[in-house]
Amino acid sequence: MLVNLTDVFTNEGQVQELDVPYEADTFTSQLGTFLIREKSPVALKLSNIGQSKVLVQGKARFVFALACDRCLRDVDYTFDLSFDSVVVSPDYAGDGEEYEDSAALMEGYHLNVDELINDELLLNWPVKILCREDCKGICMICGRNRNDGDCGCDDFVPDPRMAAIKDLFNANKEV
Repeated sequence: MLVNLTDVFTNEGQVQELDVPYEADTFTSQLGTFLIREKSPVALKLSNIGQSKVLVQGKARFVFALACDRCLRDVDYTFDLSFDSVVVSPDYAGDGEEYEDSAALMEGYHLNVDELINDELLLNWPVKILCREDCKGICMICGRNRNDGDCGCDDFVPDPRMAAIKDLFNANKEV
């Protein structure tokens, strides 16, 4: 969704507060496409902080349907986003290198809120998603979810550093 910032850019000290809907039902990144189960409107506070500069402050809440990285069970993961960003108008006369990132969020004098939220989601994406902190994962042998109970498979993995000693014993074994 595009939000017109012309009034805020041109009036010094102007503050504008509004709720903007996030229109997408899924979030797509290099990690894949993820279903958004719940979403709140994006609460924006737009403040003029100088000639052709606007401080964008916002809050939003999203609940995603994600898979646990250990057991693959579905997990509802909540993002409580809170962000501050400075954007500049196309006719900004100052040092533009400082605000190069904000140029991708602007389309003329309009702020692309969906692009802003996508960037914030990427920045806040978790490294590992677990259904619970002590998740046991799945059995490497039979594939059963180990959180549901023990499957009885032998999951002993010998220490690879001891492989040379094991080879010595096997070489001297009489058949």
